[in-house]
Amino acid sequence: MTKINKAACIGGGVIGGAWAARFVLAGIDTKMFDPHPEAERIVGEVMANAERAYGLLTTAPLPKKGKLTFVKTIEEAVEGADWIQESVPERIDLKRNVLTQIDAAADPKALIGSSTSGIMPTELQRDMKHPERMFVAHPYNPVYLLPLAELVGGEKTSPETLELAKARLAPIGMKGVILKKEIEAFVGDRLLEAVWREGLWLIKDDICDTETLDDVIRYSFGMRWAQMGMFETYRIAGGEAGMRHFIAQFGPCLSWPWTKLMDVVDLDDALVEKIANQSDAQSGAYGFRELERIRDENLVGIMQTLKTSNGGQGWGAGKLLTEFEAHLWKSAPKPEAKPSAEPIKLLETKVHPSWVDYNGHMTEFRYNQCFADAADSLLRMVGADLDYVAAGHSYYTVEAHNQWLDEAKLGDALYVKAQILPTDGKKIHTFMWLHRAADDALLATCEHLMLHVSSKEGKSVPPLASVLEKLQPMIAVHASMPLPATAGRVVGQKKA
Repeated sequence: MTKINKAACIGGGVIGGAWAARFVLAGIDTKMFDPHPEAERIVGEVMANAERAYGLLTTAPLPKKGKLTFVKTIEEAVEGADWIQESVPERIDLKRNVLTQIDAAADPKALIGSSTSGIMPTELQRDMKHPERMFVAHPYNPVYLLPLAELVGGEKTSPETLELAKARLAPIGMKGVILKKEIEAFVGDRLLEAVWREGLWLIKDDICDTETLDDVIRYSFGMRWAQMGMFETYRIAGGEAGMRHFIAQFGPCLSWPWTKLMDVVDLDDALVEKIANQSDAQSGAYGFRELERIRDENLVGIMQTLKTSNGGQGWGAGKLLTEFEAHLWKSAPKPEAKPSAEPIKLLETKVHPSWVDYNGHMTEFRYNQCFADAADSLLRMVGADLDYVAAGHSYYTVEAHNQWLDEAKLGDALYVKAQILPTDGKKIHTFMWLHRAADDALLATCEHLMLHVSSKEGKSVPPLASVLEKLQPMIAVHASMPLPATAGRVVGQKKA
């Protein structure tokens, strides 16, 4: 089975709490064991930030939240779980002891992942009775947003376990990458350690301060790495001749004394204080949770941008987000087309940070997005969903007229209602109202016309009978409703 039905998280710190958030927001009931007296508060704060981030990340319908239950023993936590994630502190004796307890109490078929940042799984699975199902699932913080998990097997881990783990991560929006061999610190942390070591020397030697170093990363190669990684970036740097030319040109630099890669800096009290003071000057104006929220918004913005690249197919983490959203739409309950002589509520959303302009108001084209998303909701309601589009049929917007009446601001909850105007079903003619949820204030209207087409034939054709069967009763009942006062307006007309 390639779906996680029940999860258990052992350890509720920064990583364990974020794993729990990832599971719960994917609709998975999760049990948490952590003896820390404030574990519920800490995990609750992580969960709140995760829910906020998901609200910014996607408008796809998330499944009903899973239930998060705090329990008093490891045995209670792992009972019935088919994915168990260990995230206790990075001490081999502690981790080995906890994993052995998990192994003894869990279903023999349950997968057991460790969040260790660098301990090899062979060391961790030493005392287990069922070591073949134990592996490292090393994530990146925040786990609920960053989708990667390095999957590393030990000497006794079965290859099937790693493939199954990779398959089970996909439906919760994560990308599992299987390493061919185990190695201390795996891939990501070995790369990070090299950069971190060099950075410490640059601070110690007063080449720059922490803010300058971070600026060098985030304004240059950090952005390249975010969407292409290292080798694909360097392939482009090689020009038309590609990677071979790049290596021939820059490979000799590796023998130059540019780095102190194996020269470990002495983290004495003076250097620690120096780094801490510079870090306080750089970021001390922000609280810890506030920095988390800023980080999350930035990550969401990057992933949203990557989602629209490559001709709308997405790139890197953006492509993965597109695939995750497609899964969410496919898994979501189908909205019912219930004929009723009143406007249909089609959309509920919030004004995201990326939706506001320099005035702090929702940007003009985002009003259009709300109406477009509402129109998509209507299409799903009548069966013109992603499968319908994949089969070569769709409705295309051919005309629209908007009125902007009031301002929406960051964080405002919004909703859209629609009335279907008299039409034949080959065309769908609607009038939509955008409201602010807090006071029902009318913010904008849109008169909207869509035309059914066959993408294979490249022309307008009637919709399939299955769509008309749901659409026509709605058209008929709305025909009895009075026309909206401003329906049929053109630009420049006086308001009625």
